[in-house]
Amino acid sequence: MTDFSDEHVIEAIGKCRIVIRNGSVIEVGPPLISECPLARRFARPVDPITPQAVRDNISHRIKAFGMCTPCRKVLMSGDFVGFGASELTGYGLSIGRFDAAVIACDGAGTVIATTPELVQGIGGRMSGLVHTSPLPEVIAAIEQAGGFVPFRETAEMDQSGGVLVALASGFSKVAVTVASPADAQVIRNVYPGTFIIAVHTTGINEKEAKEYADTCDIITSCASRAVREVAGRKALLQAGSSIPVFAMTEQAKDLILRKVGVTEGQFLVTGAKLPFAGDTGPKPLI
Repeated sequence: MTDFSDEHVIEAIGKCRIVIRNGSVIEVGPPLISECPLARRFARPVDPITPQAVRDNISHRIKAFGMCTPCRKVLMSGDFVGFGASELTGYGLSIGRFDAAVIACDGAGTVIATTPELVQGIGGRMSGLVHTSPLPEVIAAIEQAGGFVPFRETAEMDQSGGVLVALASGFSKVAVTVASPADAQVIRNVYPGTFIIAVHTTGINEKEAKEYADTCDIITSCASRAVREVAGRKALLQAGSSIPVFAMTEQAKDLILRKVGVTEGQFLVTGAKLPFAGDTGPKPLI
């Protein structure tokens, strides 16, 4: 009889459906895209995106930092990309723009993080979590690092519930990552002061992109054509060109510009009609 008490499902790297059970990659579904500039920068690069290359990358993550295992490392410093969801959330925590961030972690589900290192250690290493099982060692590591796990018995992923717990715990400047327009709408309606970041948008349709554009502060474009065409046109600011991040509100625009101010390197700042497309984006956009 198969034991599903330690099973984790991720949609990642071309939105492959990946199943990890008891520390081993059990299943890798077909990718929806063939190329991604971000995947080329992984510690174990994926180029082109094939099921075997994805399997190798995920196996490397399991060995390197214990993803989806009791050995999961949950702290990390430094940016992987300049304006990713975890990088912007962590920066917001560092300057006091946020005092808590509701994110998702393998082995714990919904997590309330209070430090940039915890946000980056979790979100900078993993994305597209669909389902996870509770791992007591991971939950303990998160709590030792100053985080909170609202649904520690089930590792449920409930971002709206996580925002409720964060506010009830005394936090007042909460950021949250969401992977569904329905979650974004509920959070905006019930907790209007929450800073909402849409992630994992590859494959969404135009209606969903519009719902995000109407409710979110920041939208990551991933390989989504709809986000670029619908949300991109409404955005106040675009960060990056290959995989754009769109600021939909003045608060989001201010956060990104403040991060530009403290980030080393050269920048081009210019007015342009959005979205602006680079030459090295994901292929194909879907």
